[in-house]
Amino acid sequence: MTDRPNVLWIMADQLRFDYLSCYGHPHLHTPHIDALAARGVRFTNAYVQSPVCGPSRMSAYTGRYVRSHGSTWNGMPLRVGEPTLGDHLREAGARAVLVGKTHMTADMEGMAWLGIDPASEIGVRRSECGFEPFERDDGLHPDSARQGWSAYDDYLVSQGYDSANPWGDFANSGVDDDGELLSAWLLKNSRLAANVPEEHSETAYMTDRAMDFMESAMQDGRPWMCHLSYIKPHWPYIVPAPYHDMYDERHIIDPVRSDAERDTAHPLMRAYLDARVCRSFSRDHVREHVIPAYMGLIKQLDDNLGRLFAWMDDKGLSENTIIAFTSDHGDYMGDHWMGDKDFYHEMAVKVPLILSDPRPEAAATRGDVSDALVEMIDLAPTFMHALGCEPKPHIIEGRDLTPILHGTNGFARSYVISEHDYHWSEMARSLDVPQEDAHTLMIHDGRWKYIRCEGFDPILFDLKSDPMELVDLGTSDAEDHVDVRARMEAALLSWGLQHHSRITATPAVLARQKTAAKSGILIGFWDAAEYEADTGFPFSDLTPKGKP
Repeated sequence: MTDRPNVLWIMADQLRFDYLSCYGHPHLHTPHIDALAARGVRFTNAYVQSPVCGPSRMSAYTGRYVRSHGSTWNGMPLRVGEPTLGDHLREAGARAVLVGKTHMTADMEGMAWLGIDPASEIGVRRSECGFEPFERDDGLHPDSARQGWSAYDDYLVSQGYDSANPWGDFANSGVDDDGELLSAWLLKNSRLAANVPEEHSETAYMTDRAMDFMESAMQDGRPWMCHLSYIKPHWPYIVPAPYHDMYDERHIIDPVRSDAERDTAHPLMRAYLDARVCRSFSRDHVREHVIPAYMGLIKQLDDNLGRLFAWMDDKGLSENTIIAFTSDHGDYMGDHWMGDKDFYHEMAVKVPLILSDPRPEAAATRGDVSDALVEMIDLAPTFMHALGCEPKPHIIEGRDLTPILHGTNGFARSYVISEHDYHWSEMARSLDVPQEDAHTLMIHDGRWKYIRCEGFDPILFDLKSDPMELVDLGTSDAEDHVDVRARMEAALLSWGLQHHSRITATPAVLARQKTAAKSGILIGFWDAAEYEADTGFPFSDLTPKGKP
């Protein structure tokens, strides 16, 4: 135990905010996550900086917007010199440890250019988003060669689940009544039980590994932040027994969608709806197959978190550990005739966020629900503050959430920002949009959600009169809609003109600039009296000596 709190940062991949009972789901009961909310603050307006895994996570790990860190889509490396949360925590003597997924692509070209050995301590941290990798596992490797296996694959083999691809054949496949192995990459197989016992599944395994880390950290003595990053409920959608048949069609909420959305004339939205994953999830029988498995994965996650929290209680760790629970983005599940993520409706870009702070200063806010506009980049400065880092406003663009956690003043935000480059997609190909123009940008002020679509009309939703986001007001000629669009464009311009990358303008550099006159760099002074009046320094102290 240390004088500073530890931080357990839990992230579930592709978890919708509204598929938890504490966020209102009527059938999916998540008592352990609900209990975490009861002893912390639950945020109802938390937004990610991109509705895609890679850029969303890179924003979380840097505390910076996508346009600032430059990792604009999955597979786009995070620049080798980009400062990360792990870098900042190490400066303060704290560990930043990874257990699970990051979706990080290392900047191997940048490291080679700088002569950094990827196997060195610096190289490993540059390759792992600044984390110390206790266990890195991104999953999603159906046909990787043996040398590309994860430790989880090795674990499956050690438990007797041996094949050319254990991750695919056991954790992410099922077996039918005839004994045939069926891959969960095909949505029709989602309702099968995963071909592995629950205790050996990805979610259970990663929970065990988090315990392994915390057990070892108790012997180390340094304060730590552990990023426990679960692969599920991200596709492939399949879950072990008994979770595979806990839910059925009776538990599926009707989709949020309208005929007007399906018949849209907006070229980009039309291209989205024509993409394969959206065509699939717009069919009711696909939803009926997938959603029960998705719900089962979330129920399994909640049960494993209950096991983890009980273990932490038993070890005395809960008394000194801030716990954050969130997701990197949501999942459409057929809402708005769409599947997967990649756009800005609430179920894709808004995420659950729960922060439980055991310190006495947070006692008054336990069980609070905050409707403040917050962003994923706010977690970095919040963790930095808790672990004793100096503020770094020249690097970090997020805002410290401690005032909300401790019930004090000091947190305010007028809007949230999210970005998406779709240059890789079916949409860009079908519309023949060049890479430099395949970009959308969302700004949301809590009521109005404005989406700038480069080369196309904007999209505008009024969440006060249309909370389901069914009516696009992007071309409405009503005076108030015209005014809102102009105001949102102006806000985007103001945001876009902010510095975004002043990572070299440290307070020390700025201080040297302010005191340049003290060293004898005299620009614009008429005489010694004017110098002394303006600077407060005696002219006689200058070196080399000047003459008045």
